Amino acid sequence: MSRVLHFLGFLIFYISEVLKSNVRVAHDVLTPSHRMNPSIISVDVTGMTDRQLLFMANFITMTPGTLGLCFSADKSMLYIHAMYIDGDFDAVSEELANTYGKRVRRVF
Repeated sequence: MSRVLHFLGFLIFYISEVLKSNVRVAHDVLTPSHRMNPSIISVDVTGMTDRQLLFMANFITMTPGTLGLCFSADKSMLYIHAMYIDGDFDAVSEELANTYGKRVRRVF
């Protein structure tokens, strides 16, 4: 039962993230000034199973403005291209690990 609740929580979280990202990308496309600050960051995915890595990379890639590029050779890092890096690279990486990573570990 708790796994189902975690899945529903993840689904709500993911849909809200996709909606927020869509609005941000659409706003940037439709306005004359661009607010993009693209960069490649690494997210710690240490200890995830192959299945969790698959879902982590796919969910990040399906969110507008982000694209999963590759894993490190030891599968401890996921490299992501992000269109909007607001602030410190480490803070963005930590946020992705704490939001997507923890939820993926719980559900998958």
